[in-house]
Amino acid sequence: MPFINVKMTPGPTAEQKSRFIAEVTKLAAEVLGKNPATTHVVIEEVSAESWGIAGETVASRKKRGA
Repeated sequence: MPFINVKMTPGPTAEQKSRFIAEVTKLAAEVLGKNPATTHVVIEEVSAESWGIAGETVASRKKRGA
């Protein structure tokens, strides 16, 4: 029973998240041989102010176009 946890900043629509979950489940089946019926995928949204890359928040990076 794989449990796949994905963290991302908010933005994707419900439809995009649904497709992403379906594709990740399919990939786990194809690459790892995991049963899709027992594959769990969780998307956790982390605010851009709470996520940092290279010493600055994602919000700051987005503001300057990085």
